[in-house]
Amino acid sequence: MGHRRRAAAPLPVRDGLGPARLRLQGGNVAEEFSRRFGSDARAVVLAGGVVDARGSVVDGMTELPAGAVVYLYRDLPEEVEVPFDIPVLYRDDNILVVDKPHFLATMPRGRHVAQTALVRLRRDLDTPELSPAHRLDRLTAGVLLFTVRREVRGAYQSLFARGEVTKNYLARSSVEPGLPAAQTVSNRIVKRRGVLQATVESGEPNAETFLEPLGGGLYRLTPRTGRTHQLRVHMAGLGLPIDNDPLYPCVKDCDPEDFSRPLQLVAHRLEFCDPLSREVMRWDSRHRLQSVPLCPGR
Repeated sequence: MGHRRRAAAPLPVRDGLGPARLRLQGGNVAEEFSRRFGSDARAVVLAGGVVDARGSVVDGMTELPAGAVVYLYRDLPEEVEVPFDIPVLYRDDNILVVDKPHFLATMPRGRHVAQTALVRLRRDLDTPELSPAHRLDRLTAGVLLFTVRREVRGAYQSLFARGEVTKNYLARSSVEPGLPAAQTVSNRIVKRRGVLQATVESGEPNAETFLEPLGGGLYRLTPRTGRTHQLRVHMAGLGLPIDNDPLYPCVKDCDPEDFSRPLQLVAHRLEFCDPLSREVMRWDSRHRLQSVPLCPGR
C-alpha cells in the first residue's frame, strides 16, 4: 500500500514559512493550548490565530477530538543571519537547483527557521510551493535540488528514495599520511534524536561510501546510501576527519557568529535522468575547497 499524502495546509506560506501543524489531545482547544503551552498560547487562540484542518478559525468555544490537527503561524526565534547568497544554478517550471552556502540549513529545524535555504528562497523568489527534493547538512555546501510545484514533488523526491541520483562530494582533510588508495567503507550508522553525533554500531550495514584520494589532502566521496552525517562519520572513522568538522571525531564548541572556518565538504555534483523530460541533468558546484584556518584542537 502507498503512503497517504498529507493534506495541504489550510493557511498559505507567509514570508517564506508555512504554518505549524499541531495534533491535539482533544477537548476545548483554548484550554489545551493554555495547559500545554501557557497563557500566551491561549491568547493566540482567542485572537483568531489558529485554524482547523478545513481552515475554519478556532475560538474559545471550539472543541475538537483527540488526533485532530490545527494550524498556526509560529513565533520565529532569534537567529544569526547567515551572510552568504544562494546562487541559482538552474531553474525551470518544475525544479530549482542552487549552490547552497556553508552554514545554511536546507529547511527549518530546531533553532534554524528563517535562516534556511527553503525559507529564504521561497521569500526571495516568490515560490511558496518550493520544497527540497533532498537535504544537505547545514555545514555542507553545494548542489541542492528543490521542486517548484506541489504536483511534481513526488516524482523528484522518489528519484532520491530509489537511489537513482548520482552524487559526489569533495572533502579536504589535512591529516597526513592520507588515504593511499581508493576504498569502500561500509558499516551501520545510527543517528538518535537529541544526540549530536551519529555512531557506528554492529549489525547489518546501512551506509556505504566510495572514497578516492585526489592528492593534496583532497578526496572525492561517492555515497551509495544517504545516512545522516555519513561522509563525516566515514572520513573520521578512517582517521581522516574533514577539516573544520565540529562534531567528528569529537564535539567542539563553535561561535554561531563565526563563519570563518567552514566545514571542508562540498556536494560537488548531482546527476540524474529527469523523470518528466527524460533528459540527463547534471550540475557542478562552484564552491572550491581552500586551505582555511582550522578549528581549535585540529
